[in-house]
Amino acid sequence: MKARLFMYLFIFSVLLIIFQYVNSKDILDKYEEDIKTFKTKIAEQEKTIEALEEQNFELNYFNIERNDNALDYFAAQGYNTDKLISAITEGLYNMNDYEGEDHPIVPFVSMTGSKLLINKVRILNHRWIVANFTDGEYWGEIFVTYEIDENNNLKYKLVEYFMYPKIS
Repeated sequence: MKARLFMYLFIFSVLLIIFQYVNSKDILDKYEEDIKTFKTKIAEQEKTIEALEEQNFELNYFNIERNDNALDYFAAQGYNTDKLISAITEGLYNMNDYEGEDHPIVPFVSMTGSKLLINKVRILNHRWIVANFTDGEYWGEIFVTYEIDENNNLKYKLVEYFMYPKIS
């Protein structure tokens, strides 16, 4: 009787071990498959990130913050470039606070009754700025040069401008 009991326990144990082995193998195979899938996704995303970084670098090529020659030009004159860049940008944005219909630098008059406002400013180098403007319905862009006079005042000069035609 004891021998049969031990034999049944032994067979039960062997079956339990076989079940555990098969179950664990399935789980490990699934984890390995998941790992391969995630490694593939990670590799694809790393390629995407690399392409986006390259695109970002190209898009920021004409930007004073990446233009060492322009920054060195201002540094050689003794200017704090961070403060100067923000002052140049703020100078254009401050022109949005004007009285009447004529914007101080934008050569158009609003056709909607609201004020023309400069929205976005990109300082290209130590002399040039590109900015866009709108009255909420019509959009345009301006090309501006700037310089700092002997009294450390910023002087802006409109060089080129255009307004996009309204598409109905």
